Amino acid sequence: MSDTIYAPATAPGRAAVAVVRLSGPQAGDALKKLGGRLPAPRRAALRRLRDGTGALLDEALALWFPGPASYTGEDSVELHLHGGPAVVAGVLGALSALGLRLAEPGEFTRRAFENGRLDLAQAEGVADLIEAETDAQRRQALDQVGGRLSGAQTRWREAMIEALAVFEAAVDFPDEEIPADVARRAAPVLTPLVAELRAAAAETERGEKVRSGYRIALMGAPNAGKSTLLNALARREAAIVTATAGTTRDIIEVPLVLAGYKVILADTAGLRDTEDEIEAEGVRRAQAWGAEADLRIWLRDGMTETLESLPGRPEPGDLILVTKRDLGAAIASGEGRAFSAKLPEDLTWLEEALADRVSTALGGAEPPAATRLRHRELLAEAVRRLERAAGPKVEPELAAEDVRLAARALDRITGRVGAEDVLDRVFSSFCIGK
Repeated sequence: MSDTIYAPATAPGRAAVAVVRLSGPQAGDALKKLGGRLPAPRRAALRRLRDGTGALLDEALALWFPGPASYTGEDSVELHLHGGPAVVAGVLGALSALGLRLAEPGEFTRRAFENGRLDLAQAEGVADLIEAETDAQRRQALDQVGGRLSGAQTRWREAMIEALAVFEAAVDFPDEEIPADVARRAAPVLTPLVAELRAAAAETERGEKVRSGYRIALMGAPNAGKSTLLNALARREAAIVTATAGTTRDIIEVPLVLAGYKVILADTAGLRDTEDEIEAEGVRRAQAWGAEADLRIWLRDGMTETLESLPGRPEPGDLILVTKRDLGAAIASGEGRAFSAKLPEDLTWLEEALADRVSTALGGAEPPAATRLRHRELLAEAVRRLERAAGPKVEPELAAEDVRLAARALDRITGRVGAEDVLDRVFSSFCIGK
């Protein structure tokens, strides 16, 4: 990290203000060459920025962050420019002419990680915060940036060190006056730890759904009203609605926000037997998407279909709507709920019911500590190792090794140890400038 990097930190296009960031040993010199003397640390100062020929580029606010008290832990600069594309391009060109390098995606945050300003779990929280679209995603990301998962990992690691000391004593001092059952004395430490790790791994699925969205599939036969309902909930014409059966042949996904959570609502192809190769593929995709959905809403035409004629098998917890209530469709008790997407009261009821489903599934007293598949896999590995270490008649040498490997798995969550390809994958998901 001997070179100095730069990048725009704000989105391209016209704006009132655009921010350009610099980080590295030459950041201060670059600012002096463009705008004269350095401002006082962490205080904004107005500077006239000029390129190497002396041409005026902009009047901008400049901020100087000497390391290690900066985001990256290195000497850093922020330039708050007028947001015109030509202004930004001129400043970026001047920085390039000074020998600075355009940053790679996530490189500022990676430098913060490598300089100990934050760990890998916190860095992932930064990425989630940038991508947050809902209040729930924002709260969860801030919780992770604040170090909740990191703090839990530290607590788990301390418990494993305590258990490891017991096993190591049995291994290193076999002839000393140490009780023969010394290895079993680790069980009071390992048993509650395993339970906590197992609970954290289970909660990871909730965290993943908060990040990626709760998935709701609209299922049913052709012309049951799926596309009409999708458009009504989306408040726009997201899907084509016609009287021709089989109009929808692919998955149409629409993001919504319900109860503060992200929801992915999917209109699917009508389920039926067909000789049409394209429609048959649409049916296959519909069934696959529905199988992975968190909630399936089955729609059946109240004018022509019966419960037995549904082209699928609703599972417990699925919602069945009998459509075309506005046309007089009536149903018997237990066959679903009479519904019409054209009636405001029905739409209000459905939105409230879905919001309740989503908040029940994803809500909780506090956000989950672990939020990614990577976290879940490492927690599961640690659980397997510790369960074996806490087992009956375990050899102290083998138990000690299992505890060490479990600790190593948890260390990979925060990046205390980790393969370079894992770090590359994490930071490549960031935008340039962060």
